[in-house]
Amino acid sequence: MTIQTMTTKVHTVGHLNEVQREVNRFRGEGYDANNIFVLTHDKDRTARIAENTDAEQIGVSDEGVGTAIANVFRSTGDELRAKMRSLGISKQYAEHLEREMDEDKILVIAWGGREYKNDEYDDTIYYYPTFGAF
Repeated sequence: MTIQTMTTKVHTVGHLNEVQREVNRFRGEGYDANNIFVLTHDKDRTARIAENTDAEQIGVSDEGVGTAIANVFRSTGDELRAKMRSLGISKQYAEHLEREMDEDKILVIAWGGREYKNDEYDDTIYYYPTFGAF
């Protein structure tokens, strides 16, 4: 049996109503509800937004046990970048997105389903709004 993966999409938004719109749109596009994540610079805010929009938080099963354990010892920025990296976001894009979250932006991620390790990344991820190549 072959597991079908979808293209990962990362949308950067500023408000809760935009999060809900993106979550609904991703579900309409066929993404599994368990693969639609929200991420902010603050864990409590992420949890509240996930609960209010029926989205998910990136958990151990998504990021892998090794990353989850290492995150216990990481700074917030390092932890956020590690979570993004586990979903296939390149180091450069993860750094850019983490700076966006520093400005109170919210990431809504429709994950394609493949776990990435070390320096692996997915060069087919769709980012909105788009930003220049790194």
